[in-house]
Amino acid sequence: MQNIKLFIELTRLSKPIGFMLLFWPCIWGLTLSYNFGLSLDIFIFYGFLFFAGSVLMRSAGCIVNDISDKNIDKLVERTKKRPIASGKISIRLGIFYATVLCAIAFLILINFNKFTILMALISMPLAFTYPLMKRFTYWPQLFLGVTFNYGLVLAWISINNDISIIPIIFYLGAIFWTLGYDTIYGYQDIKDDEIIGVKSTSIKFKSNPKKFILVCYLIFIASLILIGLLMKFDFIYFLFLIIPIFHLIFFQIYKLNTSDPISCLAKFKTNNFLGLLIFVNLLIGKIV
Repeated sequence: MQNIKLFIELTRLSKPIGFMLLFWPCIWGLTLSYNFGLSLDIFIFYGFLFFAGSVLMRSAGCIVNDISDKNIDKLVERTKKRPIASGKISIRLGIFYATVLCAIAFLILINFNKFTILMALISMPLAFTYPLMKRFTYWPQLFLGVTFNYGLVLAWISINNDISIIPIIFYLGAIFWTLGYDTIYGYQDIKDDEIIGVKSTSIKFKSNPKKFILVCYLIFIASLILIGLLMKFDFIYFLFLIIPIFHLIFFQIYKLNTSDPISCLAKFKTNNFLGLLIFVNLLIGKIV
């Protein structure tokens, strides 16, 4: 029982915000590419596969991150009790867990077409080198955005077996969404990070964080508008975009207090709700 508890703690399975932020871009891409005039069987099946893959890969990613950051986590108040940092789980066992999770994820991946499989495998090195970025650059959040939103492109390819400008625009916009929300998240640890010497956009833009986050979110909003135009969505799609736009600008930026870790975490977590709003918006655009 204790081993199960430690595994859940190690993989953050009790904190679904992580794998949901990985899943939302997948379901966005799937929704954008799917022909809803056909049976929903494939949409539901692929949606389940992408959800399971998101849970597995995020869990594996957490383990790799904790192994890479073991010595750093020991010095940060929020992370010092993590299983690997505290010595409750060995690095060897962590590697075993991560390997098993990736193997199961691969069994899910082979259900898709060859192009999707190839593109997914190409992204793997980037996914597992992200934890190292904070040591070398102030832009680790940008690398996280590239990794976390890659499922949007994969979902499009899984349906169309090709790539076009539409998912690329959406993917680039979503990268800036992640860049914004993970900068907010980073303010929880900014004092410890500065002492340790870890880099982040939270530190780089600490003198004017709201301006930087606003620019990120405006780029994301622009991508949502542009894909709506390219997909020739009905006016109601653009009308309903007011809700997520209001959420991003007012609640996540205007109401943000970067000096309050609780406020930062609360604003970060609302991106799960935002993911749902965008999903509903895309459904409206596709169906109406």
